[in-house]
Amino acid sequence: MPNTDPDQSSARLRVRAARVRAAAGAAAAVAGLSLLAGGCGGSSVTTSNTAVTSSGSASGQKLHLAYFSFAEQNSYDAPMLASAQKAAAAANAQVTVFDANNNPQTQYSQIQDAIATGSYAGFVIQPIDGAGLTSLVKEAIGKHIQAAAVSQVLGPDLQTPTPQVPGEAASVVYVDVARGVRAGKLVEAACANLQTSTCDVGYVYDQKASGYDQGVRAGFDSVVSHDPKIKVVAEGQAFFTASGGLQAAQTMLQARPDINIMVGSDQGMEGATSAIQNSGKKVLIVGIGGSVAGLNHVKNGTWFGDVVALPATEGQVAVEDLVKAIRTGHHSGAVTVEAGLPNDGIATQKTVNEFTGEWAG
Repeated sequence: MPNTDPDQSSARLRVRAARVRAAAGAAAAVAGLSLLAGGCGGSSVTTSNTAVTSSGSASGQKLHLAYFSFAEQNSYDAPMLASAQKAAAAANAQVTVFDANNNPQTQYSQIQDAIATGSYAGFVIQPIDGAGLTSLVKEAIGKHIQAAAVSQVLGPDLQTPTPQVPGEAASVVYVDVARGVRAGKLVEAACANLQTSTCDVGYVYDQKASGYDQGVRAGFDSVVSHDPKIKVVAEGQAFFTASGGLQAAQTMLQARPDINIMVGSDQGMEGATSAIQNSGKKVLIVGIGGSVAGLNHVKNGTWFGDVVALPATEGQVAVEDLVKAIRTGHHSGAVTVEAGLPNDGIATQKTVNEFTGEWAG
């Protein structure tokens, strides 16, 4: 089985390596090279290290940070938050958690209220609607509150990890479009494996209206749209739960019994697996998330493949970079922590043992 304990030290080394590669890429850009963040399978890392006037605290002073979770009970957020809290404790900082429970309006109000209190030196934000939060984050930065995005892009451009809000301390994110590109590549491979005249896909969003899902779908479509055999014939929503995935898969399979590939987040595909097994149909499953459960499914052949993410590492790095910004005034720019993963972060039966799941699934 894949190791269930995250190797934080090796993950941190991958992040440092990504920063080095990104700095080299930035130098090349100055020489006139263009770096494209979306529409390709390779990892894209962009960083901008900016010295700013520090409004931070002396290293010995305890810091108060606000952590804006998209959904605290989500199994993907749990290790991210735990790592963030651990990193904060190590840096003499205290974290207050605000749970938006997947509601963008709630998250907006929580950030607004936190700004008004004047109690926090920094914000760690998991954006539900990254574009909708930019003006509010600008307001926070204008009031000398440092802000770091984690997991999801903060801004309207879903194809780049580069900070999109002037003064943003750090952008420690997994580019949604790139995640969708990797899922599209896995579906292409699954289609080739089926050796059928058509590949009819059931696509399961988590929360279709979210910026995350729109970005993932855009990346996915950029790949599969070039293959005339692949068609998305049914859609559903899992709402980040196995029960939602089960219901979505049952509905799609009933309406379209010709589905032979299903793709969605690991949580949704957990439920979809039960629906597919109960239906007796041969449907290849592609997960998105790289959870412990998902990697186990790939290893035993229940799933065709999985796109790997590192939520615990993201939480750790985001807090470390935020605290650095508060204490020194140094902004870390952007880093995608999965940039150093083997096989472009795509787990198949041949490569699954090269990965370690950082969340349960």
